[in-house]
Amino acid sequence: MKTCWMSTPLLACLLLASVWMAWPSPAQTIGPVTANATADKLRLEDVLRLALERSPEAKGANSAIRAMEHRVPQAKALPDPTVAVGWAGKLLPFDTMAGDASSYRGITVSEQFPSPGKLRLQGQIAARDVEAARAECEAARRRTTLAVELAFAEYFYLDKAIASTRQNKEFLQNLASIAEAQYRVGKAMQQDVLRAQVEISMLMEKQAMLEQEQAMAAADLNAALQQSPETPLPAPENLDAPPIQYTLDEIYALANGNDTGLARNQTLIERDKLSVALAERQNRPDIGVSYMFEQRTDQPAMNGVTVSVALPLFRKTKQHQAMAEAAETLLSTEKMQESQRTAVRAEVRRQMLAAETAQRLITLYSKAIVPQSSLALESAMSEYQVGKVDFLSLLTSFTTQLNYETETYRQIANYRKAVANIESLTGQSITADRPESSITAAKGAH
Repeated sequence: MKTCWMSTPLLACLLLASVWMAWPSPAQTIGPVTANATADKLRLEDVLRLALERSPEAKGANSAIRAMEHRVPQAKALPDPTVAVGWAGKLLPFDTMAGDASSYRGITVSEQFPSPGKLRLQGQIAARDVEAARAECEAARRRTTLAVELAFAEYFYLDKAIASTRQNKEFLQNLASIAEAQYRVGKAMQQDVLRAQVEISMLMEKQAMLEQEQAMAAADLNAALQQSPETPLPAPENLDAPPIQYTLDEIYALANGNDTGLARNQTLIERDKLSVALAERQNRPDIGVSYMFEQRTDQPAMNGVTVSVALPLFRKTKQHQAMAEAAETLLSTEKMQESQRTAVRAEVRRQMLAAETAQRLITLYSKAIVPQSSLALESAMSEYQVGKVDFLSLLTSFTTQLNYETETYRQIANYRKAVANIESLTGQSITADRPESSITAAKGAH
């Protein structure tokens, strides 16, 4: 019995040492944890390409552009001419009465000619609608891209968090075995064993919640890929946090020049200005021209031309109201543009703050807190081994290490989400090398 009592603490120490040897070093805990090193990785570039190829919204937007393009020649075309045939004298078609000079059969061709400039303005208005549809198509493409990037970043975080939680649960189970061995020989309290079991249960609960969230993120990615939500996905590729290559003012300029909402509103403003000009031309009447050819019995054929002009007798309730409507529509669109520009600027600022905060936290966690907490855990384990630290302090060091390790991945995901939102507004990568031409173009648009 003595031998057993003396060998059990020694066994506990050996177990503790083996647990610590299996514990990842600070350098290891900073990097992403791979769920399955041999499995193919899910690459963000591939998901984006497939999502854009399969997106019904993007395809529908392209169809809308083609539909709008068919409106342009219609808007510039003359009204359809009309052809009328008639006869007089008898009810039988095209029959005339002999000896009656008023009996005839004839054909009349008529055409309406809008006042000069109307057709040109109508064509330009239709062309602006095409440009607005192109802006909406680009917006649809960016919405698809943003949805994929947000879901992928969340999927990345959850994959790493689950892997870390599983690894730490095994570590904690070994600690629980050590605490139980210490309790059996009177070196620890029963509360330590119970506390370890509670922590294991809490980790299991956390893992279950993370797995549920991961399934939801995978469903979002599958939805973007137009496939079943239950389609299994491999582990994601590792994501990093490359620095933003632009200043805040430069990003303001890029967003102001490239945001699809601003581009669409600007096109609508131009269209509404043309609509005002068209409404003003409605005061100028259209001209109708008709040509008539008549055949009469025993009489020479007759040719006739008729010119008609519409009289704007109801100008106050018709043309003037149309002009007022067009002017108010233009004013409304201009105010929408002002509101959109303010909203874009605020969104850029909000996402830049989120990106900057996440980047600072990533640096803080990876270079300071995670290594420090790892050293604190190492010290706590050594002191617990010789009885200088209680089990609760050891668990506190453990949970601190786990929380900050997981939080590092969370901040990487947050950073990528913020960057994705900014790039959705600017229409280009802000972490790649700077194309100076795009900055110049954006400032010119501003």
